[in-house]
Amino acid sequence: MKLPFKINLKNKVVVVTGAGGVLCSMFAEALAEAGAKVALLDLNYDAAKKVSDEINGKGGITIPVKANVLEKQSLLEAKAAVNKKLGKCDILINGAGGNNPRATTTKEYFYPEDTDTEGLVTFFNLDPQGVEFVFNLNFIGTLLPTQVFAEDMVGREGCTIINISSMNAFTPLTKIPAYSGAKAAVSNFTQWLAVHFSKVGIRVNAIAPGFFITKQNEALLLNKDGSFTERSRKILAATPMDRFGKPEELIGALLYLVDERSSGFVNGVVLPVDGGFSAYSGV
Repeated sequence: MKLPFKINLKNKVVVVTGAGGVLCSMFAEALAEAGAKVALLDLNYDAAKKVSDEINGKGGITIPVKANVLEKQSLLEAKAAVNKKLGKCDILINGAGGNNPRATTTKEYFYPEDTDTEGLVTFFNLDPQGVEFVFNLNFIGTLLPTQVFAEDMVGREGCTIINISSMNAFTPLTKIPAYSGAKAAVSNFTQWLAVHFSKVGIRVNAIAPGFFITKQNEALLLNKDGSFTERSRKILAATPMDRFGKPEELIGALLYLVDERSSGFVNGVVLPVDGGFSAYSGV
């Protein structure tokens, strides 16, 4: 990977949750390229191992670790493995998250006749367990890894936490109320943590990606023939740069926020990387 600029993370230990996914695997590769030793945490161990093998094959130092971000005991076991093999955590990237069809309405708007339409998911028959799962995956899945790994950081220099928020945190998108609410909670939690940890040397910030096509959202954004869906066209119409982001365009923001020399006084920030989406009023 060719980094947009160079930072030195030699001897730093980084933990990335959700590391088997498209964006977080890229984060892990960039951090390893910068010299960090990276623990790739994922519920899907095989996915984490595949990413780890690829990065190590390019000269990086990584280990795959199976972990469930919704189970503290699982995270404690993961931490023990990280500490034994790599050392204490210096940087935590809370990347695990996502949406679920059970927490998604069929239509953007509700109309009276929708109540009697068979097979239609409206606000009134959203699956509470689906909503709970999505909220927990994004918010509790950020809180628990922070509880576990931030203990390594207390009182040590150059330690930081990066949460992954979303454009949903600024303005909720239609159809996905649980994901929108959860990401708003992540942004708020980022600010809360930044204040809470300010006396022990831990900086906490977040990246809020705009629209990037990933495995999780491609069914909403792409038709089977690869063309854009109606939802994609709406997104692009509201994005002044008139395109989806490229995953590698998040790397600069990540490197900036983890590098103490570059952003040592940046704390409690939620940084949009969105092609102007959050700045555009639609007019």
